[in-house]
Amino acid sequence: MKRTFEQSDLLKRLPEQFFAKLVARTQEVKQQGHDVINLGQGNPDLPTPGHIVRKLQAAAEDPINHKYSPFQGFDYLKQAVSDFYQCEYDVSIDPYQEVAVLFGAKAGLIELSQCLLNPNDTALLPDPGYPDYLSGIAMADARPNFMALQRENHFLPDYSTIPEHTLDQTKLMFLNYPNNPTAATATKAFYDETVKLAKQHHICVIQDFAYGALGFDGQKPQSFLQSSGAKDVGVEVYTLSKTYNMAGWRVAFAVGNPSVIQHLNLIQDHLYVSLFGAVQSAAAEALNGDQRAVQKLVHTYTERRDRFIQALHDIGWNADTPDGSFFAWLPVPAGYTSEEFTNLLLEKAHVVVAPGTGFGQNGEGYVRAGLLDSAERLEEAAARIGRLGIF
Repeated sequence: MKRTFEQSDLLKRLPEQFFAKLVARTQEVKQQGHDVINLGQGNPDLPTPGHIVRKLQAAAEDPINHKYSPFQGFDYLKQAVSDFYQCEYDVSIDPYQEVAVLFGAKAGLIELSQCLLNPNDTALLPDPGYPDYLSGIAMADARPNFMALQRENHFLPDYSTIPEHTLDQTKLMFLNYPNNPTAATATKAFYDETVKLAKQHHICVIQDFAYGALGFDGQKPQSFLQSSGAKDVGVEVYTLSKTYNMAGWRVAFAVGNPSVIQHLNLIQDHLYVSLFGAVQSAAAEALNGDQRAVQKLVHTYTERRDRFIQALHDIGWNADTPDGSFFAWLPVPAGYTSEEFTNLLLEKAHVVVAPGTGFGQNGEGYVRAGLLDSAERLEEAAARIGRLGIF
């Protein structure tokens, strides 16, 4: 008889994988033969720009990329990151001391908790927020405290509501703007305040800049590192997944505080032997090459946003227009919880959205919809919901 081996305590501490559950439920409805419009995930639906793909293809034929890559990534990629930040944000980055190449932003965000937190240390997380911040904290056996993101404060944390003793105990703070799931953006004044708070309480700030390219109405999202002193107190994590539709390529980077970068590089030395060299070559091409595809992408998401929000307004759903990211954060109608409303839309309209409670307690009363299908399909989703007669 085959033995059953017990999970480690680390695995038992991990939170439920929220998106895995959502995918399974969606597949059930699809298997019943329904045409499902899936707006529940954050998976870009458009292809990687052709010039980046061609760079990968050429680099894959180079024998140097058939060997192990340097442990901490090729210098040319780190230089490309430095050049990108100088060009995009007028921020100087030392490519050798202030850049860590990552196997996707998700891995880096989880590793940062393992690098910086000990058992029973405290980290501050946004609520609602990206669920995998909790995964890294659980792996470190640390404790989360939550910062409420409220509509009346433009979905920014109000630091004045956090008790002083909590701030004094906090070692790590996660931020994410443009924000998943609320689609809010942050200002330089907010980041300036964050730097001041972090210095006062000796907190390391992790700004998740996954949607850094996706700002609307001519507003370029602010980098945390554009605030004076930001590199003294933290790092910013940038992924190529959203900017260049490279989600499946698993390539990202962290930039900022040299000690944090050193810690990241150390833990990754024990986990990986860096990324496939051809992916690194393509990533450098993406960062320093022609950016017109990014401009076109922002235009596409803007059109989708505008047509989707108008279609929702046409059925009587009073939803705010997103400021950034590729999500819409939609209020649930009276009489439903977030999960009840999500289930109703899936079962009756065959439209998938993510319940706000999947992102934290303060997500109750909302659902998240991704602008990750054609404008026509987004309008069709709104029309299906309208036919339910709820609004």
